[in-house]
Amino acid sequence: MSLLRAATRGSKLAQIQTQRVIDALQKVCPGLSVEMQILRTQGDQQADAPLWKLEGSGFFTARLQQALLEGTADFAVHSFKDLPTQTPDGLCIAAVLERDFPEDVLLVRRSIRRIEDLPPAACVGTSSLRRQAQILRRRPDIRVEPLRGNVETRLRKLEEGRYDAVILARAGLERLGITGWNGLILDPLEFLPAPAQGVIAVEILRTNEHLFELFQRIHHFPTAAAAQAERRILARLHPGCHAPVGAYAAIEKEQITLTAFASGPQGHPFLKERICGPVLNAVEWADCLAERLIEQGALEILKTNA
Repeated sequence: MSLLRAATRGSKLAQIQTQRVIDALQKVCPGLSVEMQILRTQGDQQADAPLWKLEGSGFFTARLQQALLEGTADFAVHSFKDLPTQTPDGLCIAAVLERDFPEDVLLVRRSIRRIEDLPPAACVGTSSLRRQAQILRRRPDIRVEPLRGNVETRLRKLEEGRYDAVILARAGLERLGITGWNGLILDPLEFLPAPAQGVIAVEILRTNEHLFELFQRIHHFPTAAAAQAERRILARLHPGCHAPVGAYAAIEKEQITLTAFASGPQGHPFLKERICGPVLNAVEWADCLAERLIEQGALEILKTNA
C-alpha cells in the first residue's frame, strides 16, 4: 500500500479534519503516504440556500461517496453529522476518531450570560432547523435568519452586524484554532446537538478488508457507540439529517445516557426524552427512546412540518 487517496471537501475545516485522519494513520503506520483529493459537493455549490430547501440528501457527502464507488479515492473523510443515516450499497464506516466538542456555541456581538439576555426580537443566524426549533422554544420573539457559508464567512457576517448572534458547532471553531470569541457554550444536555456532531468519520468500500483493518487501528469505540446510538434515533424518526431532531449520548464508565428531542421548526410541539442503561446495549436503548418519542406523536410532528 504505497499511496492512499483521501477524498475531502475543499473548506479549510474539512482539510484540517482530513489531516487529523492522515496523522492518526501515519502514527500507527509510519511511512504511509496519503494525498488529499479536493472535491466540490452540492452543498458547496449552493452555498447560499438554506439546507432544508435543497432537494435530496447527502449535500456534503454524496460527491465523496461517488469518488469511492468510482475508484478514484480510497477513503473519504466526513463530518459524521453530515452523513445520511442510510449508507449507499458497497460503502461502510471504517473508523471514527475520538469525539471532541459535541456542543453548539452561541456567538454574539454584545456579551451576554444566557440566551434570555439577547435583546428583544434579536436576529439569530442559523440554517439548521434543529437549532432554530431550540432557540425559538427558549425565545419565541427571536427572528431566525438563514446563515450559510464556512465558519469564517459566518463569523464575518456576525462582525458586519448582519446578525445579533449566530449558532455554530464548537468543534469547527476549535479545529480551526479560532479563539477569543464572544458568546456562550450551550450545554449539550439542554441545547441538543445534531446526532454525531463533533465526530470525524472515515468511509471506504465495504469490500476493502485490508483498508478496514488498517482504519480499525485508529477507531475509537466509545465514540462509535455514542454516534451509532444518536444516529439510530434519527433514523427511527426521520430519514434525513436536517430535521428538527437532536440527540446526544454521554458515556461514563459502562453506562450510556441518551437524550433526544423532536419538534416542529418553530419550537412547538416539542418532545424530549432521556434514557440510560448499559453501553453494550446502546442501540437498543436508542430504539427505546425513539419509541417513546414516536408514541407521543414525533413522526406526525416531523411529517406535518416537513
